[in-house]
Amino acid sequence: MSNLAQSHISKFLTEDLIKGHQKKLSAGAPPKDLVDKLSSSIVKNLSLNNSTLIAHYYTDPWIQKLAEETGGMVGDSLEMAKFGYKSKANNLIVVGVKFMAETAKILSPKKSVFVPTKDATCSLDLGCPENEFKEFISKHPDREVVVYANTSAKVKALSDWVVTSSIAKEVIDQLDADGKKILWAPDKYLGSYLQKETGADMILWNSACVVHEEFKSKALKDLKIIHPDAGILVHPEAPEDVINMADAVGSTSQLIKAAKDLNYNKLIVATDKSIFYKMQMAAPGKELIEAPTGGASSSCKSCAHCPWMALNSLENLHECVLSLHNEINLDDELIDKAKKPLDRMLNFNAYDNTFTQRKSL
Repeated sequence: MSNLAQSHISKFLTEDLIKGHQKKLSAGAPPKDLVDKLSSSIVKNLSLNNSTLIAHYYTDPWIQKLAEETGGMVGDSLEMAKFGYKSKANNLIVVGVKFMAETAKILSPKKSVFVPTKDATCSLDLGCPENEFKEFISKHPDREVVVYANTSAKVKALSDWVVTSSIAKEVIDQLDADGKKILWAPDKYLGSYLQKETGADMILWNSACVVHEEFKSKALKDLKIIHPDAGILVHPEAPEDVINMADAVGSTSQLIKAAKDLNYNKLIVATDKSIFYKMQMAAPGKELIEAPTGGASSSCKSCAHCPWMALNSLENLHECVLSLHNEINLDDELIDKAKKPLDRMLNFNAYDNTFTQRKSL
């Protein structure tokens, strides 16, 4: 079963998706006059439509900037969920990937949730189909089901807990202390990291993030030779040999804090490069360097940027805010089932913004 799930990953990255992503990367930032024109219209229509922007750290910098300037927010998936729940806006414009918008709808069912494009998804979500995961659970009925936030609403509804990378370790620690055996999905690298950090009894679903899986330890060692004075920041969705080289391991928000707090003037960063926008703000005097990926043969063509996140643009964001289309709808029964494990996460008291500091190898 898990091997089948893993085999899904390569087919998610279609040739059209990769080519479109490469074209966007080569084009660079949109022209300033276009940014100004569309941004002005977005600001106007956010107010007219009683809407707010909720953007992830992995979206393009000009989208993050616009979200902050209009009273919205930029954050990781946990921060996004909390902001949407507390927002007084009737309409939530979630700029990220599909599971983030579904989470916003589950937690705020009376609000309307929209996305710039419904094509923006996630290999972890796609790699853990509801029916296959339900069968996987049935084979391990004695285990507490803990799923990563990067899953569909239907998979969340099958779980006992939903966690983000910023809170996963604390939740697993608590469940282990309570004598629980755990079934984890979907990210095998994050699951393995948590298993080693906590010593918990965990069975792991076999799937991975197409961006983080590309970071390579050999190339990272070569880069470290060139920059021996650089610290290494790694997201726990990366492979184990990359994590083992890290000076700090953590979620997106925790890595931003680490960039500010660690005593390094140079930082090699192994996560999606769009995080540099907020990371540079937190550590303005520091040099940020992209961690190396797998080369031209790797699945995402070594972009260190999620091709689905990149489907969000100022153009489709403008259309979304203007006409309030691409609404995310979930039936009431699904919302009720998925909300229970999400509420457990939001009510869990151990969350803080502390990254795991490690000794670099």
